[in-house]
Amino acid sequence: MKKKRRLLRWILWSIVLVVIVAVVGTLAWTQIGVMQAAAEPLADAKANPAITITDAPEGIVLAPREGGSATGLVFIPGAKVDPWAYVAILQDVAAEGTTVVITRPWLNLAFFDLRGLDSFTSAAPEIENWGVGGHSLGGVRACQLAGDAETLVLFASYCATDLSGDSLAVLSLAGTEDRLSTPEKIADARHLLPQDAELIEIEGASHASFGDYGPQSGDGTPTISDDEMRAVVTEALAPLLQR
Repeated sequence: MKKKRRLLRWILWSIVLVVIVAVVGTLAWTQIGVMQAAAEPLADAKANPAITITDAPEGIVLAPREGGSATGLVFIPGAKVDPWAYVAILQDVAAEGTTVVITRPWLNLAFFDLRGLDSFTSAAPEIENWGVGGHSLGGVRACQLAGDAETLVLFASYCATDLSGDSLAVLSLAGTEDRLSTPEKIADARHLLPQDAELIEIEGASHASFGDYGPQSGDGTPTISDDEMRAVVTEALAPLLQR
């Protein structure tokens, strides 16, 4: 009987040890290899006289300096990407009249972040018309929050949630040089989006072209410049959000 109790204790402590090692390992992995925002594009965005940038509790808030906003966009970063890496590419969207809230996902991974959309829209409570969007894994999470939004924006991403029966406006941007969320993968998930969803392939864009954090392992090589990419994204996104 004593041997059985000792064996049971040994098994239980082994399970506890395995769980502790797994949790510690996961936490360590989420903090190692985070892709940081490139310094120059971020500095240029911070110097943009047309917008204000606020490091708020809800996230990084980009807003037009003059004229206010009638619409807002909650934007969720990709896995282990510094939220500041999306300031440069979204600055012109803000300059044209949309307040953008870039979230800080828990543990740098969107699927760990269980907060609802109102946790971020509270950064600009005067705005009633909100869209939600995200890059890569952030887009997958954005699809889960789309029921509380008017529009959905996907950067190199696709839904795992069936939104085909929803009435929200959807814009999905893919890159021809993306080797992670390839245009083929995005097209294969097209049936989960509303019938009138707009899918656009950006010539020369890679997975990392949708942010400013440098090259990403496994990705393709972009042939579009950062300035061109920002212009294309703004041209596609701003009218959707402001309509």
